[in-house]
Amino acid sequence: MIAEPARLPRRRLLGYGAGSVGTGVFSAVPGLLLLYYLTDVLGVSAAVAGAVLVVPKTWDVLLNPVVGAASDREAVRTGRRTRLLLFGALTLPFLFAAMFAVPGGSPGAAAAWAGIMFLLAATAFAFFQVPYVALPAEISADPSERGRAMAWRVVCLTLGILVAGGVAPALTDAAGGGRAGYALMGAVIGAAMGAAMITGALASRWIPSRPGPRPLGLVAALRTARGNRPFFLLLGACVAQFLAVAVMLAGAPYIATYRLDDYGLTSAMFVCMVGPSAFAVPLWRWLARRYGVVECYVAGVLMFAATTAAVYPVITSTAGVLAFAGLVGVCYAAVQLLSLMLLPETVHADAGRTGHAQSGAFTGLFTAAETGALALGPGLFALILAASSFRSSAPDAGAAGSPSRDLFDTPVVQPDSALTGMSAGFTFVPALLLLLSVPPLLAFRRAGVRSRPTETPEPAI
Repeated sequence: MIAEPARLPRRRLLGYGAGSVGTGVFSAVPGLLLLYYLTDVLGVSAAVAGAVLVVPKTWDVLLNPVVGAASDREAVRTGRRTRLLLFGALTLPFLFAAMFAVPGGSPGAAAAWAGIMFLLAATAFAFFQVPYVALPAEISADPSERGRAMAWRVVCLTLGILVAGGVAPALTDAAGGGRAGYALMGAVIGAAMGAAMITGALASRWIPSRPGPRPLGLVAALRTARGNRPFFLLLGACVAQFLAVAVMLAGAPYIATYRLDDYGLTSAMFVCMVGPSAFAVPLWRWLARRYGVVECYVAGVLMFAATTAAVYPVITSTAGVLAFAGLVGVCYAAVQLLSLMLLPETVHADAGRTGHAQSGAFTGLFTAAETGALALGPGLFALILAASSFRSSAPDAGAAGSPSRDLFDTPVVQPDSALTGMSAGFTFVPALLLLLSVPPLLAFRRAGVRSRPTETPEPAI
């Protein structure tokens, strides 16, 4: 008899998932804090700050497919993706710390420094993220085991996002805020992020990577990938969802500061959102096994949109915002888990057509889209601020000759138009983006990719 594929040991799943703690931190912290750092600590205008966040990520959108093709070529030659993983894991922490350690100077010089460091950090992140996301398609031949790996990864990713949203703002505030507080946060969070990513890279060396019979160049890889209609339907839906989440991340410090009158609530908002999502992952996986991945995915997105829009009427109530943040977290777990469960299946579904299971090429495109959306989110929120006449602060006291003041206790008084703009940008704009992701998901369901995983039976002999 032919043995069924063995269940993956938990230690291997945890080892792989550990890298997601680091990716969760880097995906969340710049979107959550960098825009606020630029406008309310360094005195950069909202429009320029938005450009600082978008331009480096635009480069990353171009880079990620290149890294994906390079990862596939290395996998064909060596059977592993470890070298690229380690390169990104070792360099990113230093660049991340430098991004929040802007030297004293004018707002223009500060914007230039932060933009360059962000570009370099995003480049290093691409070298880790792209091959890392490619590994689940290769971790097992069994779809159910790939689903288990995704569940572990999303729980670890949630932990990383929780660290980013809960610890990073609190650490900044505890260190006194301003330039010094952000610099300390960057160093500490960067070190923790690097440790998690190095662990994930080393613990994943056992995963065999065989994308195809021969290495493909970038053009050939993209030409081979372009016929995968289910992948591009999934990609279109995820771009809208990534953008919605990025807009909410960018808006959270502004809502805490200007609508709830307490910057420190940024951490509480994040903990209330991300904490429940970790516990919701097993529930969504069970529902997906019972009712289908795509069906549960669509339901989760619709719930996410409705919950996000419902925050607007209670935007000045701390209890109301925190309560709805918990519901958002449950919905966010569905978006995270189910999209990542479907991604490896689009790779395997395409392998029969092309003869290449080129997960690096597909994840290069996927992470490029994710990177672009996460960058556009703060830029879009910055445009909303600029259009609604938001007033940036004066440069922080860290600059030579500047008067000392506590930015978190004395935020700039904003006009009513700015308050309305940031409230709508935090609620209605993400809700609309989430609704735009539903039609591609419905088309994906009709495309015929497997969407109802079954449990892996015990191995037979």
